[in-house]
Amino acid sequence: MPIYEYRCLSCDATFEVLVRGSDGITCPHCGSASLDKLISAPFVSSGQTVRQAGHTCCGREERCEAPPCSEGSTCRHV
Repeated sequence: MPIYEYRCLSCDATFEVLVRGSDGITCPHCGSASLDKLISAPFVSSGQTVRQAGHTCCGREERCEAPPCSEGSTCRHV
């Protein structure tokens, strides 16, 4: 079941709804059915937990010897 983001044309509230089939969708704030479906960026998960080569925070090809490779907002390896 997809999650869609809507904006109410009556009260201008923005909200997300888990859409099940042909459910009637109304604004949870004012109850209006006058809605505009918003375009949202999809969430994509690759399932990877390890960074690939060349994708470390400092741009190195190999993984850092002592992660995390940064302290605060500066990289320790640059």
